[in-house]
Amino acid sequence: MMEQEIASQVVGLGGSADFSLLSLFLRADFVVKSVIIILIAASVYSWALIFDKYRLFKKINSSILDFENKFWKAKSAESFDNNLPVKSNDPAILIFRSAMNELRKTRSKSSAVQLARVERVLEINTDNQIKIIEKNFTFLATIGATAPFIGLFGTVWGIMNSFQSIAISRNTSLAIVAPGIAEALFATALGLLAAIPAVIAYNKFNSDTKNYIARLDNFSKRFLSII
Repeated sequence: MMEQEIASQVVGLGGSADFSLLSLFLRADFVVKSVIIILIAASVYSWALIFDKYRLFKKINSSILDFENKFWKAKSAESFDNNLPVKSNDPAILIFRSAMNELRKTRSKSSAVQLARVERVLEINTDNQIKIIEKNFTFLATIGATAPFIGLFGTVWGIMNSFQSIAISRNTSLAIVAPGIAEALFATALGLLAAIPAVIAYNKFNSDTKNYIARLDNFSKRFLSII
């Protein structure tokens, strides 16, 4: 089956070969086409995640500054809590609100018990919010690590097809092997196209997450110090 496809490609090389991206895809065999489709889908999904995380960090980095400024200007933690939006998905607000709820529940307890329980609630809810923020980070890391190798697989397969074209036609002309090599390089390029933005975005968002965690921890320690 593969030899028939290669033979038909060789026969069709009598004229000038078309090396447009669409032609390279249509001319490729099933395996190389599958590699190209997988890499394009991975790249599109990666960019969707990148834009989504970019908007998320832009929002929470701005909101935590506003949150801290308003908190330290407030007359009391109770009044600040009462003025917060009832429905909010901001991590800092959710963490603070959980701490305030625990503070109210433990008013009858000793100060040491109260402090320990509020501190525990802060830690648990901070971890939960960070997990939400870091959701799909693994996908970016996986694409960054595996996409070049998936593209390399398509490259190797395309070069194998080129050598088979030479064997079938018994002609070492560049016109015989050029289409297969072009398909192979196309797969390599797509692998890098998917991997490079994913790696850069993963490192950037990982750094942003660490900075955000540091701000949350700093606020939690300052908040515990005034209880």
